[in-house]
Amino acid sequence: MSGKDVERLFGTDGIRGVAGSYPLDDQTVATIGASLVSNLTRELGRAPRIVIGRDTRESGPQIELALADGAIAAGASVQSAGVITTPGVAYITRSTPFDAGVVISASHNPYRDNGIKVFSPSGKKLADEVERRVESDVAGADRSKRLRMSSTEESVWLHDQAQLESDYQSRYIDYLATEVSNGLRLDGLRIGIDCANGASSEIAPTLFTRLGAEVDVIGASPDGRNINENCGSLHQDGLRRLVVERALDLGISFDGDADRALFVDAQGNQVDGDATLMILADRLKKAGRLNGNLVVATVMSNIGLELALRERGIELVRAQVGDRYVLEELLARNASLGGEQSGHIIFPAISLAGDGMITGIEVLKAVLEADTALDKLAAQFTRYPQELVNVRVRSKPPFESLPEVKAESERLERDLEGRGRLLLRYSGTENLARVMIEGKDQATVKAQANRLAELIRNAIGE
Repeated sequence: MSGKDVERLFGTDGIRGVAGSYPLDDQTVATIGASLVSNLTRELGRAPRIVIGRDTRESGPQIELALADGAIAAGASVQSAGVITTPGVAYITRSTPFDAGVVISASHNPYRDNGIKVFSPSGKKLADEVERRVESDVAGADRSKRLRMSSTEESVWLHDQAQLESDYQSRYIDYLATEVSNGLRLDGLRIGIDCANGASSEIAPTLFTRLGAEVDVIGASPDGRNINENCGSLHQDGLRRLVVERALDLGISFDGDADRALFVDAQGNQVDGDATLMILADRLKKAGRLNGNLVVATVMSNIGLELALRERGIELVRAQVGDRYVLEELLARNASLGGEQSGHIIFPAISLAGDGMITGIEVLKAVLEADTALDKLAAQFTRYPQELVNVRVRSKPPFESLPEVKAESERLERDLEGRGRLLLRYSGTENLARVMIEGKDQATVKAQANRLAELIRNAIGE
């Protein structure tokens, strides 16, 4: 099978799928583990050391065990960090140090989904060429054979897992509370936290309480199936009610693996990733710590953010959607701050992995330094009305190959020129086409987006 014919398993955020089904069946996961070790051994000239962490999905332990099977059978030393956030695994990988960190998570997806993503000690995700080699190994694997560690190795693995989980989680919390917080005290601040019934369910309440805040917590009772279910950063209604009903100062919501954070002000209004970037960029610029006077965002960020930053002498550089592309642009430009509208924010000087806990800490620093409420800080730019419509699709052909979609897109771009923006793209992790339109009138952009979405649905919808 030639390289171009090998099925692509890796999207913009690792491998995703339905747990128990290809490519997240035990045999394929074990092959992925063995291939990862083979590639690392080739680069290092020795057997690698790997740490694995997972979120709270019921499928996590089985996928973790299958990955460890393949990795240990291929000669690696493997330890488990148990339930821990994705950025927590990135921290453990670089600080222990390990040669690679693996996260078993599907982030904000429903519990039936899961995924595998790999970090290098620097915090970067797996290089494209390594991903292609892993995909080739999976395509060429003998599916009649299953890689397994010995019963003795498995007993040691399961015993060590229980002991190490608490240790690694504590180390990560200590790092956040000391190095990242750098003397921050939240005494007198009343915060609501929604942990999405995910990996931050123990970490976030412990951290912010330790920093002195009075914390009200929801979404912190994971049962394996309720991760992201009507809670967390994708479903903020519960947090809004909590903040308003208990007269809290603000709220913070995380997604399932806590690599992103969104906020709620005291009035219950959402403060998204664009507003977060505005707040943080303004703070860094005033402190003389915004390298190059630029911020990296994605093509999804609101045009209002771009205009408000420009007024402050700050350039907005847009990357493709996906934190790996934001990170690439940050590193290429030696920039200090970047992120996505979804709340995935990266501070390269602190960590190359987006971390919802770090984002929360940095926003709270901005609130306390400005001695003003979050809503006042968030009201620093005028948000243009934006309409985003997702269309589930059966395939992902180039949009220009769909005549009616192409014609309508071109017409919209002519109509919006100088007054708005059209963005048409496929999701990197799901079978979705995304239609996003910005303009001055909400009703107009909604009608435009729905009309284009219907044309896509008719052409390639499921």
